[in-house]
Amino acid sequence: MNFLQAQSIETTVAVAVAVVAVAAGGAFFLLRSSKPKGCLDPENFKKFKLVEKKQISHNVAKFKFTLPTPTSVLGLPIGQHISCRGQDATGEEVIKPYTPTTLDSDLGCFELVIKMYPQGRMSHHFREMKVGDYLSVKGPKGRFKYQVGQVRAFGMLAGGSGITPMFQVARAILENPNDNTKVHLIYANVTYEDILLKEELDDMAKTYPDRFKIYYVLNQPPENWNGGVGFVSKEMIQSHCPAPAEDIQILRCGPPPMNKAMAAHLDELNYTKEMQFQF
Repeated sequence: MNFLQAQSIETTVAVAVAVVAVAAGGAFFLLRSSKPKGCLDPENFKKFKLVEKKQISHNVAKFKFTLPTPTSVLGLPIGQHISCRGQDATGEEVIKPYTPTTLDSDLGCFELVIKMYPQGRMSHHFREMKVGDYLSVKGPKGRFKYQVGQVRAFGMLAGGSGITPMFQVARAILENPNDNTKVHLIYANVTYEDILLKEELDDMAKTYPDRFKIYYVLNQPPENWNGGVGFVSKEMIQSHCPAPAEDIQILRCGPPPMNKAMAAHLDELNYTKEMQFQF
């Protein structure tokens, strides 16, 4: 082999190595920087197909909607909600906010757990929905922003269907191995049958016993009930939520009378406005 041949081979090898290095670096950059684009549009309603409707109780159902591809994500930040558009019993348009119980780790679909009230305008729309129908959705919406480690612990005061944003936030925290935030939830309902997502909440309490605590409160409890009775009181908050501190926050979501009562309780217990957030 003469000198020119050897030099040519060395040059070819060097170029090949450089190309491979650039390609590998590019692939690494793409892997590092690629994040699935969400399917939501904050300005315009988009339609999603109902693929499963599961009746949980006489007035509660779980609705599963498909996304464009099996790897698509909804693109909803933790603790935020979507606006759903439908028609009431008279055919008039109605728009109402709902919080999915799924996260962006649930690829290809999102789920809503809906309590349907007899006179509810959007309840009528969901009650009439059948598999194959489409739901118009817009978002994300909401003021809540969550970052890992922003607080040491959350206290949560939920009533009725107000559990859905709490469930979403709690699930995101607990399923993140890099998040050590603790969650203390008080969940109030009228009857035992009114408790939404009970199986899922109990599973979370069993799976993460050191990080997730739940205390149920019923206004009309069954016999041999070992949870709270009546309305959520200051004493219950003191016993089951983190004490006032700069590194905690109390979240609340429920019917307006409950939210008002909880705000008064928290003020009297010396939780500052910065320590409180209402969905």
